[in-house]
Amino acid sequence: MPAIITNRFRVHNSEQFQEAFSESSGNVMYLGIGRPQAFATSTRGDGRTNNEGTDTAPITPADNRNAQSFPFDDLLAAKRITSSDVSFAIPRRNWVTGTTYDIYRHDYGDRITGTSTALTANSGATTLHDATFYVLTTDRNVYKVLDNNSNAASTVEPTGTSTTVLSTADGYKWKYMYTLSASEQSNFLSTDFMAVATNSTVSSAAVDGAIDVIKIKSAGTGGADGTHTGIAIRGDGSNGTCSVTVAGGVVTAVTVTNAGTGYSFGTVSNAQIVAAGATSLSGAELDVIIPPKGGHGKNAIEELGGFFVMLNTSLEGTESGNSGDVTVANDFRKISLIRDPLASGSAASATTLRGTKAINLTGVSGSYVVDEKITQATTGAVGKVVEWDSVNNILYYIQTRHTNEGIDSNGNQTAFSGTNVVTGAGGATGTPTTSTSTIDNVSFTSGYSASEIDADSGDILYIENRAPITRAADQTENIKLVIEF
Repeated sequence: MPAIITNRFRVHNSEQFQEAFSESSGNVMYLGIGRPQAFATSTRGDGRTNNEGTDTAPITPADNRNAQSFPFDDLLAAKRITSSDVSFAIPRRNWVTGTTYDIYRHDYGDRITGTSTALTANSGATTLHDATFYVLTTDRNVYKVLDNNSNAASTVEPTGTSTTVLSTADGYKWKYMYTLSASEQSNFLSTDFMAVATNSTVSSAAVDGAIDVIKIKSAGTGGADGTHTGIAIRGDGSNGTCSVTVAGGVVTAVTVTNAGTGYSFGTVSNAQIVAAGATSLSGAELDVIIPPKGGHGKNAIEELGGFFVMLNTSLEGTESGNSGDVTVANDFRKISLIRDPLASGSAASATTLRGTKAINLTGVSGSYVVDEKITQATTGAVGKVVEWDSVNNILYYIQTRHTNEGIDSNGNQTAFSGTNVVTGAGGATGTPTTSTSTIDNVSFTSGYSASEIDADSGDILYIENRAPITRAADQTENIKLVIEF
């Protein structure tokens, strides 16, 4: 059976997701960074391999059970995402002179009368939200295109924030929607996407079912020249009127003289134009453009297709103000979005969480090197160095499910334990202490500290593999995730 999931449902889903960040009993979301080791073909415990591409061409993550676990293997840190870090978003479309923009229409995709052909925008789009019907100007104002002067190029940038329809000298008609605030520009404006929000003044001024534009579908022939006024817009609304100009026997212009209210459909027939004075006119067809529910500007998120949500998170050095959980000693190649993870068996709530394991060593000889293999011969444990803090003698490491990264040659993953010597591939050695203490905000029990986020807890909602990003103590990485529903 022919069926669709509507764009309104997509907006609904984005609303539900966005609300989860602010509800009192909502979800807790974390942005995770990980994968300090290079992408490569890694050997499994059974001798087979997992190909994860290369640093220059990492593979697209799979959507399966493994994908839910992999990000925890090499997780470096996670930072909580708050409601202020989230915004509805739409594709960014800058106003550029000489561009022919699509107009807002309520009926893209409908079958053209008498045909099986779908109505398309000038750009070829078959749905409204694929059409280029809005722009972002240099003033950071967003406008909806109501009329494009019969598919002419836009040459005059719209300005102003009036709640009435704006006309420019190039024949375009615009509806001001909202302005990006300084915060939105800083946090939710990227090369490809931008925040979308409803302007309360514009929303309050919107009139449900008011008609602003009527388009000429067929100009007809044989009509009496002149501007014929007082033509009622028929339909389920009221008080809408227009005037029709006929020149050379054909309809050349239609002007809405009273927008009326309450229209969910509207018509202006050839017979009505004839009755208004265009005697002998035949074949004229006009399209009454119906506004969105509530009127233009009532709900910018829904009207402009806000079924995207942008998450903006910054990692500032080690996040020293948040216990220094985010290492700057290694790079990362993986970004993940984790919903409702656990920390020590309970719901995680801290601003940041360290993803690595750690050992406090004594009697150290030599220096451990990032990304090298470490082993504990007595237990058979295998790991990979993330960071070596030679000042506090803290070895941060991960254990993955691959040979030389977390499992031994027999395929076993064993925890480091006891006062057994830990040896680096380069020859460094050290013995875990027996002390229970807190050093540099890391809590150790008998020399060991587990990851602050429980492995394989919560749900992985998003995974991105990318080229390595090098970190530094005086550096801030601003990470924007855009999720499309």
